Amino acid sequence: MKIFITGGRGMVGRNLSALAESTGHSVLIPARDELDLGNSAALTEYIEENSPDVIVHCAGLVGGIQANISAPYDFCHENLLIGLNLVKAARKAGVQKLINLGSSCMYPRKAENPLRESQILTGELEPTNEGYAVAKVAVARLCDYVTQQFGFSYKTLIPCNLYGYWDKFDPNHSHMIPAVIRKIDEAVRSNAEVVDIWGDGTARREFMFAEDLAEFILFALERFDDLEQYTNVGLGKDYSINEFYSAIASVIGYKGRFEHDLSKPSGMAQKLVDVTRQKKLGWMPKSGLVDGINKTYKFYLEEVL
Repeated sequence: MKIFITGGRGMVGRNLSALAESTGHSVLIPARDELDLGNSAALTEYIEENSPDVIVHCAGLVGGIQANISAPYDFCHENLLIGLNLVKAARKAGVQKLINLGSSCMYPRKAENPLRESQILTGELEPTNEGYAVAKVAVARLCDYVTQQFGFSYKTLIPCNLYGYWDKFDPNHSHMIPAVIRKIDEAVRSNAEVVDIWGDGTARREFMFAEDLAEFILFALERFDDLEQYTNVGLGKDYSINEFYSAIASVIGYKGRFEHDLSKPSGMAQKLVDVTRQKKLGWMPKSGLVDGINKTYKFYLEEVL
């Protein structure tokens, strides 16, 4: 297939493009200076000229709790703009198949765990990342409407939290695992005796190695007609924040202690996705938590430092 991947220079996009090319697919991954997803006309022209068989929408402004709290406008506006532009351009160009990447942030803050696809739009969103979530919900719904009104197949995958190769390790913009890897590595290098944990550490999260998501996307493309309109992608298992810190400390070799900063927000108490639909398709991720952390830490040492 000829696959147009938006956000091809980001974590998911780079994992996906590398895996797709290794399995014989043709991949279109224009850089931001080659194609501005915020320019609707240029995006439409690009898709019409290149005629991809399928589009996978991975692009977006992403970040952890601190980044989302400090810039809700940016997270809402940028993700909404590029998502709407892409769906509009794809439909106009006649592209029949599109996979949109959603987020578990789309689920209501008080939804019962594990989170089922049918729970979307059934309650208020988590305030700490509401802007990002609003954009993700809106783009997913637009894909639904294209499917309903025009008969195209625009479907949304909803991955759990991700980490892995080509992740961001900037503590001001990254998600938890890469931020903690950097924090603990720096603590080891500076012989720090204490590492702080935001909140009380009891909030539970599900993190999947990004290369596994890339594998599922290619798996799903081969079974596109069997995909539901929304499909969660995850481990089906979560861990407490304290457990993530302990696992990362073990991999890196940190021997100090942890202290909880109760003045900082913890976010939702739990975010665990229901993977019934994923299992029905016959797929589960292959990377365990410690294995994934080891691979990510090695990448950090070799490619980031």
